[in-house]
Amino acid sequence: MNIAIWIVQALLALAFVMSGISKMFQPYEKLAAQMAYVNDFTPGVMRAIGAWEVLGAIGVVLPAWTGILPWLTPLAAAGLAVNMGGAMATHLRRKEYPMIVANLVLLALAAFVVYGRLVVVPL
Repeated sequence: MNIAIWIVQALLALAFVMSGISKMFQPYEKLAAQMAYVNDFTPGVMRAIGAWEVLGAIGVVLPAWTGILPWLTPLAAAGLAVNMGGAMATHLRRKEYPMIVANLVLLALAAFVVYGRLVVVPL
């Protein structure tokens, strides 16, 4: 089970670091052209969401890997789950129902890591 949790942690980190870097460093106009929901937020908020995602991606892997403050791993996964809850609320409000599926998958993966690292294979 430990291997499965590590795989999910790596997948979460990859997904969120890519998404976060894109939100942090792409011009706001380019982001808005790619994702319509961006227009609901200011450029600063989008950068903050991107930073949250990158920090969550780092936190879901690095503490468990190094053994330094490993309790941060489930906490980071919980933060990513909260982030996906906010994304789902945004897409529901905008009636962008197909986008919610990806949010649900990422939320479920993050919840799996939280449960796995707190209960099944604690660090």
